[in-house]
Amino acid sequence: MSSEVSQPVSPVADLAGALRDRTLGNRVLVCDGAMGTMLHAAGRSLGEALPALNLSDPALVREIHDRYVSVGADIIQTNTFGASRVRLADHDLGHRTEEINEAGVRIALAAARREEVRRPVLVAGSVSPAVSIQRHRHVDPRTAIEAVAEQIDILVGAGVDLILLETFGDVDALVAAIEAATEIADVPLIAQVTFGADFRALGSGHPPREVAAALRDAPVAALGTNCTIGPQHSLVVLRELRSHCELPLTMQPNAGLPRRVAPARFEYDLDETYFARYVRHALAVGATVVGGCCGTTPAQIAAVASTVREHREQAGGPVARERAVKPAAEPAGVRLAGGEHQVMVELTPDPLGDVEDLVDVAEQLRAAGIGLVSVARSPHARTQLNAVDLAVHLHHRVGLDMIASVTTWDRTIMALQADLLGAHALGMRRIVCETGTPPLVGDYPHADGIWDVDSIGLIELLASLNEGIDYYRLPLSTKTTFEIGARINPGSREPGRAAARAREKITAGAHFLITRPVYELAGVRHILDTIGDSAPVFVTISPLTSFQEAEYLAYEVPDVTIPANTLDTLRRARTGAATAGLELAAELMAEVRALAKGVVIAPTSNPLAVVRRLLSQL
Repeated sequence: MSSEVSQPVSPVADLAGALRDRTLGNRVLVCDGAMGTMLHAAGRSLGEALPALNLSDPALVREIHDRYVSVGADIIQTNTFGASRVRLADHDLGHRTEEINEAGVRIALAAARREEVRRPVLVAGSVSPAVSIQRHRHVDPRTAIEAVAEQIDILVGAGVDLILLETFGDVDALVAAIEAATEIADVPLIAQVTFGADFRALGSGHPPREVAAALRDAPVAALGTNCTIGPQHSLVVLRELRSHCELPLTMQPNAGLPRRVAPARFEYDLDETYFARYVRHALAVGATVVGGCCGTTPAQIAAVASTVREHREQAGGPVARERAVKPAAEPAGVRLAGGEHQVMVELTPDPLGDVEDLVDVAEQLRAAGIGLVSVARSPHARTQLNAVDLAVHLHHRVGLDMIASVTTWDRTIMALQADLLGAHALGMRRIVCETGTPPLVGDYPHADGIWDVDSIGLIELLASLNEGIDYYRLPLSTKTTFEIGARINPGSREPGRAAARAREKITAGAHFLITRPVYELAGVRHILDTIGDSAPVFVTISPLTSFQEAEYLAYEVPDVTIPANTLDTLRRARTGAATAGLELAAELMAEVRALAKGVVIAPTSNPLAVVRRLLSQL
């Protein structure tokens, strides 16, 4: 008989082992929420090296860990996202890589192992890609993976319970990181890919089924998605992953989309009950780890923990999973400032679509009596056609009068002037001025573009060109004849501010205003009462196609107001929601006719059918 006495396995090691071996059974682990945006809310800039706070302000980092543990998180992530040598070198901190990562582990372990916590809490070493999506072409792949491997080695050596590879937009980079991690230590690995609103990996463009195919045999404890998109879109990704692989799944969505409230200042406003509802759906799909990413706070994680507790209490046998599902006219030449009530159609090109398909749609719209078409910029973070260029092309090919949206983010004054003068020379006359919002690309939500001007500055630029001078008051050889439009948002939760902004745009030189899509008219009436007859207003109507779409807009997109009765109608309509949404839009359009200068029909699908139905209201 051996004289050796076996040492009891600690609850933490037992839990980590069950995660690694995929033997958690019905247990679901609650991960924490955002670190970066919590630090941002505490006054730190998202442009600084946030992991360096492990050294300069460890008490602040510890406080955030403590709050997540106190509301029920089973896993807390070290403040080491972006703490590879390559990223830290951008802040002249590459030489402090080891001490920053070790300090991050030390702070998290202290929060997880403190005496008051009478349950096992795992510490996950947070590892991001070595370079951001924007810079991956500028760093040798071998250098990048060596930096990731170095960071993993430091984190494991410092005592993390698992490694969380998160916010990977490039599947090949994720596979390489997994291979590097498995060579370093036998700790559980969680792999998470970040997807865009088009349900493709942000960097490599892979849809979920291809991500699942690439990783289904990977030595990971779980596979999932985090960052960039909110709960509803994350659930679509999760279901698609489930339909193509049997790995345990994870889901850590953003708290919807951020509102830019000041230069380099963002805030999120997502209802925790809504967030928890989608977590409940994720549990039905079979998620093993659920938590939050950018914008989520202890309030959301508390709601998640409560939802998971209910799930644990109800799970007496194997987890019941959802059945996997896959995601699913006026005469040309009429000036917008004059004439009778007008109807235009707004098209948002698919980044992956064919220009000829759009030409065909435009020709059919013209045949249906539409003489004025607006081209919006695609919101997807994908390669796409310039809206002005496409509008010029459709004008020459189809003969329609065109309007094009121009955004100012990441554009210098010189580039804007050159593009606008070129468009004018090609016959483009109507421009809608927008500040624009840079699409999130997976890291901390500080993708704040470089603005020489905002939408009001662009309006002033166009007004100057019409006077024959450029933005800097230098004379041009000729005057332009732009009709200047601007976007307004009647759905803003601050209607007074929205109305004041509309007045500012008119004062700057806007000839007409186009609303964001509206689903009720109270906000429109408020703006119209404020600006009077100083500029014609065109109300945008975009028929809702499902309850899920309406709920997403109501809860995850800032400054969109959807009435409760609209949500209830679409919920009750079930499979007939698209028809119900079209009928609601038709009713709204009938009211708009007596209220505003004109209407913009902005279909998200089946544009010809939608236009014909809504035209029947006129």
